Amino acid sequence: MSYRPERKLGLSGVDVSGKTQEQLHNLFLQVLKKGMHGLCFSIYEDGQGPGDIISEEQVRRRMQIIKPYTKWVRSFSCIEGNEYIPRIAHEYGIKTLVGAWLGDDPKLNEKEIESLISLAQNGFVDLAAVGNEVMYRGDLSENELLTFIHRFKEAVPDTPVGYVDAYYEFSARPKITNACDVIFANCYPYWEGCHIDYSLVYMKEMYHQALHAGNGKKVIISETGWPSAGGSFKASEASAVNFIKYFINAQQWSQEEDIELFYFSSFDESWKVGAEGDVGAYWGIWDRQEILKY
Repeated sequence: MSYRPERKLGLSGVDVSGKTQEQLHNLFLQVLKKGMHGLCFSIYEDGQGPGDIISEEQVRRRMQIIKPYTKWVRSFSCIEGNEYIPRIAHEYGIKTLVGAWLGDDPKLNEKEIESLISLAQNGFVDLAAVGNEVMYRGDLSENELLTFIHRFKEAVPDTPVGYVDAYYEFSARPKITNACDVIFANCYPYWEGCHIDYSLVYMKEMYHQALHAGNGKKVIISETGWPSAGGSFKASEASAVNFIKYFINAQQWSQEEDIELFYFSSFDESWKVGAEGDVGAYWGIWDRQEILKY
């Protein structure tokens, strides 16, 4: 079938079989130009990574590239130049999900939470995320994370705050779930070895598990995506065709069901190869040279 925005998705999503490369690229562009709810902001160029100081000019250049395509942007840190992201986003009329990156370094954690509070008090934070996959990595205890969440709430009571982690963590950790105003669930069928043909229905199951755990609280998909290259993981295959199919499915489902979803990610980042293998460098809609892939 040809892609039609008004047509409801089936269980496996849009059918891309038999399409030429040109047809696939046209489908991708059609959906991209229609716009998306949210996009995760990739800040690092080649040779850069966490710990490097990023300039305001670099953030502004990349924000100008993505601004026609998204209503919201998500940042992952509030220091080392990441603090420019919400300020510049608001200049361009883009709303912000701003994250404080918490890890196993108490000094950096203190800088992150203080910067997040300052940004929120100055009106640059529409939604706040205190921590990203901290429980998954085991960097902090539940009580330590809860202390940071409550500290933000006390400092900025009018800004909704949540915590970002894999969707299943909210079922396993009710104290954290109860502390959140909003649930930020990362949903990655790729990393659970799901075949692309079943990835849409699997993502829906992930979302509904988080929704059940939230017991009436809003659930936002804080990350989801599919790599365009780099190999396979169990039944998941990284390829241009699968990247395009997953992107189309995610965006159309988001629009059809009014799901608030942040797509991962804006730009390819070469520094991510280490922890995630080759696929880590190929999650972007734009490549490392800031050129649209398709």
